[in-house]
Amino acid sequence: MKSYMAKPAEIDRKWYVIDATDQILGRLSSEVASILRGKHKPIYTPHVDTGDFVIIINASKIKLTGDKLNQKMLRWYSGFQGGLKEVSYKNVLDKKPERAIEVAVKGMLPHNRLGAVMFKKLKVYRDNEHPHQAQQPEVRELRG
Repeated sequence: MKSYMAKPAEIDRKWYVIDATDQILGRLSSEVASILRGKHKPIYTPHVDTGDFVIIINASKIKLTGDKLNQKMLRWYSGFQGGLKEVSYKNVLDKKPERAIEVAVKGMLPHNRLGAVMFKKLKVYRDNEHPHQAQQPEVRELRG
């Protein structure tokens, strides 16, 4: 008996739509990262991108638990001395809520070239509209 290894040509990719209305950021992000990696499929292979495309709508209606809205900070570094930038998630969700979801999901994917390819399959939109109707996406309900 040999282990099955998926080949890139054999992978059938689907498109899923996930509504982020009243979803908790971390729980949504972990489910989306699992779909992007392909862990929900029986042909999952760690070193091959077996995942599906994910469209997240209503990103502006995402929730954070506790007082994370005010206390949690989004940080990045500009590359210059003293170039640490930070902004609270309250400001992030007001100005660009797509960014909050993208940062959370990207942190849960592999930090290499394979993870970059997986991340490109994520599409996040602020409201209910998205331009991917031609791909005939399926509505996916999250667990819990």
